[in-house]
Amino acid sequence: MQHDKVLILDFGSQYTQLIGRRVRELNIYSEIHPFNKIPTNLEEYKAVILSGSPNSVRGEQALHPDLSQIRGMKPVLAVCYGAQYLAHFSGGEVAPSNTREYGRANLSFVKEQEPFFKGIASGSQVWMSHSDTIKKLPKNGLLLASTNDVENAAYRIEGEETYAIQFHPEVYHSTDGKQLLENFLVDIAGLNQDWTPDSFVEETVSAIKEKVGHDKVVLGLSGGVDSTVAAVLLNKAIGENLYCIFVNNGLLRKNEFESVLNQYEGMGLNVKGVDASQRFLDALAGIEDPEKKRKAIGRVFIEVFDDEANKLTDVKWLAQGTIYPDVIESVSATGGPSATIKSHHNVGGLPDFMKLKIVEPLRAIFKDEVRRVGATLGIDPELLGRHPFPGPGLGIRILGDITAEKVRMLQEVDAIFINGLKQWGLYNKVWQAGAMLLPVNSVGVMGDERTYEKCVALRAVESTDGMTADWVNLPYEFLQKTSNEIINKVKGVNRVVYDISSKPPATIEWE
Repeated sequence: MQHDKVLILDFGSQYTQLIGRRVRELNIYSEIHPFNKIPTNLEEYKAVILSGSPNSVRGEQALHPDLSQIRGMKPVLAVCYGAQYLAHFSGGEVAPSNTREYGRANLSFVKEQEPFFKGIASGSQVWMSHSDTIKKLPKNGLLLASTNDVENAAYRIEGEETYAIQFHPEVYHSTDGKQLLENFLVDIAGLNQDWTPDSFVEETVSAIKEKVGHDKVVLGLSGGVDSTVAAVLLNKAIGENLYCIFVNNGLLRKNEFESVLNQYEGMGLNVKGVDASQRFLDALAGIEDPEKKRKAIGRVFIEVFDDEANKLTDVKWLAQGTIYPDVIESVSATGGPSATIKSHHNVGGLPDFMKLKIVEPLRAIFKDEVRRVGATLGIDPELLGRHPFPGPGLGIRILGDITAEKVRMLQEVDAIFINGLKQWGLYNKVWQAGAMLLPVNSVGVMGDERTYEKCVALRAVESTDGMTADWVNLPYEFLQKTSNEIINKVKGVNRVVYDISSKPPATIEWE
């Protein structure tokens, strides 16, 4: 199928992938490319979006895209850095803000007769994230919107279909962001909205067949949504040539190894369970740094896969359930300048000794898109509704060094918390939940005895794609009951706290 395409130029913003996500939410296909590697086939793109950036247009490290074949020839939406770039280098003025403009703001003025702001009124909430501000519009710039603190919050350039905004419509805190993107892409740029989960399945299966052919593929199943959907897509494409392996890294939830293997019975997937828990625990002994833990887990994961793949004949591909948030938080998905937040064990390729090529059918989509694709494939809704669980498992929820006893302790805590959410009807209202074992002991009293034991932190967030998240206001009665049950039943824990940090500035996981 041929779809209208949007080109998103990445200037390094952590929100760049969100722009692509929001565009696809409108059933419009998008591609992200580094600002300095603009595709030569520009005629295939019907609109262009310029992303934000951690850089300043006033600095020596300012990023300079070549827009000579874009501006005036295609509809352009410039976001944050993009808006400042157009102003600064086209006759306007950009200067440092008196205060950093970050967080929620409200439009105090909107030029409502403009198609760009159709259905968006004064007072609409937007999300700001910049330290520079546009003091003077570029040549032929026409003001479209302001906030109380940012006069030139939105403008367009007369004589061309170029629009610019200093806020981020891709972030959910911009309540009318989706409407604004639709106004630009559908009403102004005239794109068709025909990129759907059904079309994704059809095209991905076709692409896998073309890429893999009759080769054998080995896939690591985790029991989570991503690897399951990836497995079903691959199975649909190559059938019996897919070999699935589920590795017990010793850092899974309580009883998860057995339950995951049972879960795949009847799904028609060829799955082998491998218990390598001691191998992982040995490799993690004495390691406290979270990045080193991730690297160790990733290394052993690959070693185990290499061992298992060598037991199979003629396997040429390793499939992974990598999705967009994995990629953007490790490095830009397309080699662009996006900053690294943390590494992911399933991102970055394989060592030379492992003679397998990589296939990642979900690399371009976000978690909620994965679930919609899974529904299209007919996967059990209960499985699709399962909370995300980090690849390194409890290894990044045990702060400090990892021991078998700490794993046991956290597994018990986690089971009480997750089972409690299900019993109280809260599980499906939460996007992700888990417990962290903290590297501190605190004084407590049990009976007539003084204790000096561990503290655990409970975490529950609501999100759509994992790029931003708010903590969930769980009922006090639930937290009280859960805390009491953990302290009474889990030996070694005498204190429970609840994490009320949102992302940003915090991350969902603690490591």
